[in-house]
Amino acid sequence: MPLVAHTPLPSLERLSQQHGQEVLSLEQALKQDIRELHVGFLNMMPDAAFKVTELQFLRLVGSSSKIVQFYIHPCTVPNPSRSPEIQAYIKEHYTTFDELKEEGLDALIVTGTNPVSPNLDQEPFWEELQNIIAWSRENVTSTLASCLSTHAIAKSLSRIERKPLNKKRWGVYSHRVTQTEHPLLSDINTRFDVPHSRNNDVSRAQLEVAGYKTLVYSEEGGVHLAVSPDQFRLVFLQGHPEYDRISLLKEYKREILRFIAGDREDYPPYPENYFGRKARKIVDYYQELVFAALEQENSVPEFPEKELEPWLDNTWRDTGRAFFNNWLGLVYQLTDVDRKIPFPPEIDPNDPLGLNAKED
Repeated sequence: MPLVAHTPLPSLERLSQQHGQEVLSLEQALKQDIRELHVGFLNMMPDAAFKVTELQFLRLVGSSSKIVQFYIHPCTVPNPSRSPEIQAYIKEHYTTFDELKEEGLDALIVTGTNPVSPNLDQEPFWEELQNIIAWSRENVTSTLASCLSTHAIAKSLSRIERKPLNKKRWGVYSHRVTQTEHPLLSDINTRFDVPHSRNNDVSRAQLEVAGYKTLVYSEEGGVHLAVSPDQFRLVFLQGHPEYDRISLLKEYKREILRFIAGDREDYPPYPENYFGRKARKIVDYYQELVFAALEQENSVPEFPEKELEPWLDNTWRDTGRAFFNNWLGLVYQLTDVDRKIPFPPEIDPNDPLGLNAKED
């Protein structure tokens, strides 16, 4: 499923030039007799992760099988605290939600963000997200929510309250498929890894009591993938299949720098199940160097990022690609040819995959 560069979005050029991914020019796309899908991308990430998250999700979309052309429509929610650089980037490359409502969408991806309030309904994005989700529930074939947006939507639609964890769930965890016959999991390994990074959790029990179905679960990591009672129109992710191999390394480095600067009291533990034996030796020695430097009031050595990178593994990307391929393939099969209409008349919007009828 090639991406179409219908706008000069920098991530599209990077995917083509630096990652070797197929991206069609608008001129090429218009010459081909291939159906197009229009995917909204609601990016709520903070400035430091705004562009990289955009690139990560677009890479997953563009890695799907080549049976359709993808037009990506990025938008965001108002955030006056954004830097001038990101504000300019949004103005140049992003569209507004009102424009997307007018034009219609086949699918929608909603990213997470860093929480700024203990209560989700006090977050700056809350009201705008409610409007977007209310519209998408009526007008979009399927909406995929990531991490914090999963928690916010579950609270908004089903009064599910996230619970604070005793410690941050941070690392790479083994998961198992719990519903092997679900089309979203077709030809996917029954056991695979997924990165997690969050301080709060929505549990399997909370979701299932509210009628949601858990599709992928981990004893250590909790729920990774769940779907709404209709089994498709709302897809929840708590894990991060979009992460790069070094994403958790970047987070670990950031937390160490916060400790050095005095912004956190404890030296951060490293992400679970992420560093192998060689990498652990490197980070353990660096911790000794940090404490020695601070004790002697000397400058702290640079974090050994380049030394660590060769010892890191990505054990989740192939499964993430397979899942996105299944999700977008189902959108392709089910959505109406008119992007303003979520389903053709013969599809039941309350059971688009026909799974609930089989259970009955």
